[in-house]
Amino acid sequence: MDCPACKGVVVVVEYQRIELDYCTKCYGVWFDAGELSLLAERLDLRGAALDVNQIAALPEKKAAEKARGCPICRKKMKKVTLGSAPEVLVDVCTRGDGLWFDGGEVGQVLGQLKDKGAAADEQGRVIDFLGEVFHVRG
Repeated sequence: MDCPACKGVVVVVEYQRIELDYCTKCYGVWFDAGELSLLAERLDLRGAALDVNQIAALPEKKAAEKARGCPICRKKMKKVTLGSAPEVLVDVCTRGDGLWFDGGEVGQVLGQLKDKGAAADEQGRVIDFLGEVFHVRG
C-alpha cells in the first residue's frame, strides 16, 4: 500500500493482534474498518465512538489540507474532526474501508480519551506507548 498522504513506504505494525499500516516517511497510520474500535476495546476505552461508519457519518470539514484517496478503494476520502481541544482532522473512507491519521494524530485522539478518565493506569501506559510509536508531540 502507498501512503495516501506522501506516497511513502507503508509497513505493517502489529499491536495486540491488530495490524496497522504505518508510513515510515510521514508517520501516518491507516486503520482498516474495525481496527480502531478494536484498539479502543482492547484499551477499555468505553463510550469511545471509534467506528468507521459512525465517523464517516460526521459532517465534512473544510480544510486547506490536500484531498486524499482511500488506499483500498481509491475514492476521495472525507475530512472530519475527532475529539476536542484541539479537534483532530482525519480522513475517512465514505465506503467504510478505514481511516487515515497523519503523524501524531492517533496519540492525540487516544490521549484525549485517556484525559477524560476513560483509561486506568495500565491503559494509560499503553496509550503512551502508542503515542511514542506514532510520533506524538506533547
